[in-house]
Amino acid sequence: MIRPDLSLPIPETIEAAHFIGIGGSGMSGLAGMFLDRGIRVSGSDRADSAALQALAARGARVHVGHDAAHLGDADTVIHTGAIWPENPEFVTAKERGLPVIHRSQALYWLIGPRPLVSVAGAHGKTTSTGMIVTALRALGAEPSFVNGGVIADLGVSSGTGSDNLFVIEADESDGTFLLYDTAIALITNIDPDHLDHWGSREAFDAAFASFANKAREAVVLSSDDEGARRILPHLTHPRVVTFGKAEDADVRVHGIRTDGPVSFELTHDGQTVSAALAIPGEHNAVNAAGAVAVLLTLGHEFDAAVKAVESFAGTVRRFELHGTERGVSVYDDYAHHPTEVAAALAAARTVIGDGRIIALHQPHTYSRTQQMAAEFAQVLETHADHTVVLDVYGAREDPIPGVTGELVSRRFTDADRVHFEPDWAAAAAYTASVAREGDYVITLGCGNVYLIIPDVLAALGRSGAPAE
Repeated sequence: MIRPDLSLPIPETIEAAHFIGIGGSGMSGLAGMFLDRGIRVSGSDRADSAALQALAARGARVHVGHDAAHLGDADTVIHTGAIWPENPEFVTAKERGLPVIHRSQALYWLIGPRPLVSVAGAHGKTTSTGMIVTALRALGAEPSFVNGGVIADLGVSSGTGSDNLFVIEADESDGTFLLYDTAIALITNIDPDHLDHWGSREAFDAAFASFANKAREAVVLSSDDEGARRILPHLTHPRVVTFGKAEDADVRVHGIRTDGPVSFELTHDGQTVSAALAIPGEHNAVNAAGAVAVLLTLGHEFDAAVKAVESFAGTVRRFELHGTERGVSVYDDYAHHPTEVAAALAAARTVIGDGRIIALHQPHTYSRTQQMAAEFAQVLETHADHTVVLDVYGAREDPIPGVTGELVSRRFTDADRVHFEPDWAAAAAYTASVAREGDYVITLGCGNVYLIIPDVLAALGRSGAPAE
């Protein structure tokens, strides 16, 4: 992993940009926006993907695999933090003296002086960003945006709009959310995470307080989250708008009904409006309250804002159905922190009827698995009927000796409800063997766990009659 050096100068002009790791959802979206600006784009990634093919169709020069020759005539190189310092394109660009900047700096360059809504938080920021963008479009606005996931009804994770406003999902994992000149800051929650970068909960909290206090116009903050309440005494911002279930929240969500797609009431300044979403989960009712609060700070009327948020249809890799085989539905969800896993499985529980939940969990990063194995086990055992644990997806980290997915499975109190299986073919076969008609299989993780889904569906098809 390469930690971003935000002190490096950002070029004033960019005519030919090369992206190292161009296939990721965030990087491919950025590359697309550079193409929108008429900038020549090239890039490489370790594997082919639909994102690479889509960029190539738009005129980008893309490569599978990393090689110094791929730099071509680039005058600026943009990289993701997930690459290694030995990457030949990264090394050669440095040797040539080319500007080499982190993806967050490239986004900063794209935003320029435009007013910015930045959405940050340990969980819920992709959904909340999607809600804000979708609602603004429903209200007739055309913001530019960069999200961490594909917005379902738009089919893209980023877009260049005709309006002056820019909306982004801001990344707290490496501190880059502090780079931006934010006008309105939305903080969904401050659940300690990424402590491999921050070192302590106190440092994590301090970063969010700094992010909030830097906002030029308003801070929109959860009224319910323990972390948000911790930083509240440290906020010096003159305009803090709260949202959540608390009685004193400026935008209060109440009357939440979760028997299917979630419905609820929102109250602001004495006015109450009923709302319903196309997606399940109590947590999404709270996310909607935060999105509405942002729209209020942008000057939209309360009732119009609520109705606009209702148009949100979800984001890809958030409780996304991939197929059904012999009566077993197979879903995918990006959840990769205990709080997110609990929310995803609780939402699933509201729509499955009499079926069981079989979780296929891929732990994400060695440090998080080492620190939170017990929390993952407790959440999975509480909310899923059976769990299959895969091995750790290391992402940006080197392996830690002794840290595998088995750390999670060993923490279950009932060993009959969990199975650790590092071999994917065997894991798919095992999942099919325990699934019966009416069950829901849900893959959980922000790595590449979704790639096992075709194997699970195929194994279900081969397994014949439902297991008893």
